[in-house]
Formats: sequence, structure tokens, C-alpha cells
Amino acid sequence: MPKCRTRLGVPLVLLVGGLTVGDPAATPSPALTRLVTAGHAPAAALLSETSGTSRPTGASGAAKAVRFETTGPAIGRPDHFRAGSVTKTFVATVVLQLAAEGRLAPDDPVAAHAPGLLPPPLDRRVTLRHLLTHTSGLPDLTRPTGPASPPEGLRAALASHPPKPPGDFAYSNTNYVVLGRIVEHVTGRSYADEARRRIITPLGLTGTSFPGARTALPAPHGRGYDSAGRDVTVLDPRVAGAAGELVSTLADLNRFYTALLDGRLLPPAQLDALLDTSSAHGRYGMGLFPTRLPCGVTVWGHNGRVPGSYVRTAATADGRHVLTFRVNTDTLAAAPGPPLERSVLEAEFCPPAAEAAGHSGTMSGAPNRAASAVWSSG
Repeated sequence: MPKCRTRLGVPLVLLVGGLTVGDPAATPSPALTRLVTAGHAPAAALLSETSGTSRPTGASGAAKAVRFETTGPAIGRPDHFRAGSVTKTFVATVVLQLAAEGRLAPDDPVAAHAPGLLPPPLDRRVTLRHLLTHTSGLPDLTRPTGPASPPEGLRAALASHPPKPPGDFAYSNTNYVVLGRIVEHVTGRSYADEARRRIITPLGLTGTSFPGARTALPAPHGRGYDSAGRDVTVLDPRVAGAAGELVSTLADLNRFYTALLDGRLLPPAQLDALLDTSSAHGRYGMGLFPTRLPCGVTVWGHNGRVPGSYVRTAATADGRHVLTFRVNTDTLAAAPGPPLERSVLEAEFCPPAAEAAGHSGTMSGAPNRAASAVWSSG
């Protein structure tokens, strides 16, 4: 595979607020390294941030530990990449902000805000809550031959597979394509414009964008490869739409999930709704899902998979400890031993007892909203 740049596989420990937190001599964690050695990804990287760590006596300001690790060539900390279904958390946040403003309600039928978008009687049976929690019964988005817009993909999906009755959980990109259209009907602006003015600009997510028809990634960026090793860095993202077109960076995704979970983006009632997994039988909230780890910590977040990119963000329920990791391919090889993605999460959020005791203020346990199921989508 061609290499865009070469970087040493040594983590950078960053200085934040005048305090260095972490081991500057550390090497990439074994869990991250396995994504390359066992998962056969060309390269992998992670960015971990933990707020509220212990401070030296007399130090002022809150300490924040920031750790960047990379292994394999050609992934840099500031690189832009395609974030795939992480887009769904942004869209769900916009919808819940509109709900907080009284402009829509989760139990409204689709027909109340976008008449004609779904055929009758489906448009009155399917509610926004069904869409947000993947319980609508709508079939997954089908890509027509050649580039297509999300509405064309929606029509193809409904034509090729009959919808099921709402109620059961079934992950479907179609749900968020429909939500994107509803945001447009309610606000008079695209979901991308609403996300920019409500989330991206206020949080200063300068590396995050919705590319629309733009096929090139913003600089800086590395290369992305499909499972056959072909370079698929240049990609038409239009068919993904509100289900997966986002471009972002490691730092931006960490900042977004921290702000979302610590209450800066949603009022308490809507934040509770975001993390309520009861509609999806414990498997999914609204735009994100819980993963309960063996040490008792439940993390919340999403993953994203598009050609040439796989990314996963996870955070504790209070947003104080957040991790985003990525590989520059869309498929990890099956590997013996513990599941690769799960191992990265456990290494981050379930450290050995001695290490956890030294950072007792940095983790939050499973919240009362937590579900026991582990779900991976993309």
C-alpha cells in the first residue's frame, strides 16, 4: 500500500493546563497494536482524554490527561477521516434540541413533519422515536447503481424490502436519512446546516464537516483502504447523508461526546431520553449505544464504518473520560483471542487495579441508565 507519511509508533503525552499527565516513555498499548498485527489494519491511532485527575498539591486549575497513540504508518493526530455512522449522534442531538424547543416531539408521526416522505399508512405508524432508536421496521438503505442522493436510496430501500411493523430493534441507516429530511422540513435548513450552527460552531469543532458532494478529504489526511487493500480515500459520500457522511478528527469527536454527555448540548430531560434504551430493549438509545465492560463501567458512544475508515468513540456517562480510536481501513480481520474492539475499550476503561487506584477520580461507573447489552453497528 502507498504511504502518505511515516510516523514513529510512539505516543505523545500532551501538556494541558500546565500539567503533564501520563507516561511520556509509554509505547502504544498492546490492544491498539493488535488492530494492526492481528486485525491487519495498515495503521491505527487513539486519542484518550480524562478530566478531573489528581493534581499536585498547590496546583491550580483542573488537570486533564490527554494521550495520543499511533502504530503503523500514516495516521497523524490532526488527520481528517470519514466518521461514518458517528453522524447519527450529531443528527439525534439536533432532533432532541428541536424537541426541547417544542418544535417537534419524539412521539410525533413522520407525517406530522414530512408528509409524503413515507408512503401511507407507514407515515403515521412510524414515529420519530422509532427512527431515533432503530425500532421503525424500515429496511436498511439500499445503494442504487452509481452515485445517488439519500432520498433515492430511501425509495430503493422501500421498493426492495417491505417494512416490518414498528417495535423491534433492527439497525437501519434509513432511519437517520428520514430524520435528516425531517430536520429540513421543520427548520427550513439542512441537517448539516443545523448541526453546524447548533453543535460544530459553538463547540469549535474546526475539523468537523459535512462534505456533501465533495469527494476529497480536507488536509491534513492520510489514506484509506478497503478490505482488498485498494486506496479508497477519494469517495462520494452523498448516499450516506444523515446516516453517515460526517468527516471529523480524533480531538473533535472527543470534544463532541464530552459536551453531549456532560449536559452542554441538551437539557436534562432530553439527555435522559438520549440515554434511554428501553425502546430498543437495552441495545440503543437515541443516536448512541451503551457497552457494559467486565469491570462494571458502562461506556456510551457510536462507531462508524465507511470504505477506507473505521472509527469508534466511547465515553463514561458523565463525559469525563472519553476515547476515540480509528483504523484506516473498513474491515478488521478475524483474530484469535479477545475481540479486537472490545480489547481496546477494556484496556482504556478497565485498567489494572493498581492503576485504577491511582486515578480513582477519573472514571465513572455504570449509570442507572446503563444496559448490559453490547452493540456494534456501522
